[in-house]
Amino acid sequence: MAVADTGPGIPAAEQARIFHEFHQVDSSNTKKKGGTGLGLAIAKRIVELHGGRIWVKSEPGKGSTFQIELPVRAEQRKGAA
Repeated sequence: MAVADTGPGIPAAEQARIFHEFHQVDSSNTKKKGGTGLGLAIAKRIVELHGGRIWVKSEPGKGSTFQIELPVRAEQRKGAA
């Protein structure tokens, strides 16, 4: 599954850190967007608790694409070997 935006993009040096709690790419006092820097950290934790992974592909000025991959697990029926 993937979600893409047309925002400002994320520099390569910041891409791994955006999944850390309270980290924001633009932490200046004049930033235009609000937020606490928790959304991606929470998303990462939920995805990993389900055995998956989350990552971003981004280039400054060209937006970002966030992708998640979750394992598919078939439930075993009662009495099945």
